[in-house]
Amino acid sequence: MAKSETKKSRREFLKAAGVTGAAAGAAAVVLSGKQAEAAKLEVGKSAGYQETEHVKTYYELARF
Repeated sequence: MAKSETKKSRREFLKAAGVTGAAAGAAAVVLSGKQAEAAKLEVGKSAGYQETEHVKTYYELARF
């Protein structure tokens, strides 16, 4: 009985792992670019501190 197994050499495995890693890295760069573009703020709007009703309520309840 002859087995017909395909064995990859260590070199072939490392090549495939490198290509897979490079593809994953490229995909991450493309996706992060889209997320950064989606996260851009409109002109004139600030993402900093905003004193909303929720924040005011917290300050009222936190007073000693």
